[in-house]
Amino acid sequence: MLVNLVIIFIGVITFLFIFWKRLKEDYSSEIIFKAAFLILAVLTLFSMLGSKFLSGWLFFIETTSILIGVLIATMRLKVRFFETLEAAVVGLMPWLSLFFLADSVSASSLSSFFGFLAVLILIFVFYYLDVHYKNFGWYTSGKIGFSGITTIALIFLLRSLVAIMGISVLSFVSQSYEAIISGSIAFICFLVLYNLGRQ
Repeated sequence: MLVNLVIIFIGVITFLFIFWKRLKEDYSSEIIFKAAFLILAVLTLFSMLGSKFLSGWLFFIETTSILIGVLIATMRLKVRFFETLEAAVVGLMPWLSLFFLADSVSASSLSSFFGFLAVLILIFVFYYLDVHYKNFGWYTSGKIGFSGITTIALIFLLRSLVAIMGISVLSFVSQSYEAIISGSIAFICFLVLYNLGRQ
């Protein structure tokens, strides 16, 4: 219980800092933190309901809650969708890595440890893409959103591949469902990315 509280505290502080740092050039601190707390509030609500009624689907419920939180922030606070989504994704990834690390220690889970390493690698991938995506000749639009959508696609593609390989990981629904759902989400993300590149 204490470990979970520590992870939540560190996760929230890290999220708020990264979220603010990503958006501080375009919005006032008041708007940024309103959006951040709105996303966290929706995430917390969905997490509580998911834990109580659909614990097996918690990862997808929480993922959906982040998207809903960003959509609400976009409509109420007039922030840009993809920019805010990117800030939320990269802000929440260190938090996710901490959950994997804690599970790998408490449950002596090798798969959770690999999950922790995978998230760290994806954080690096996000920042690499964020710096270089405008130099990609095939991404002609240069629109914001490439780094975030690509990272989300890679997360779900990786989950799908791991499920197909039959490796059980924290937050998986089931091997068959996980492969289909995560693969479908990854495909949708790549379609969104293709559409962004064409605009």
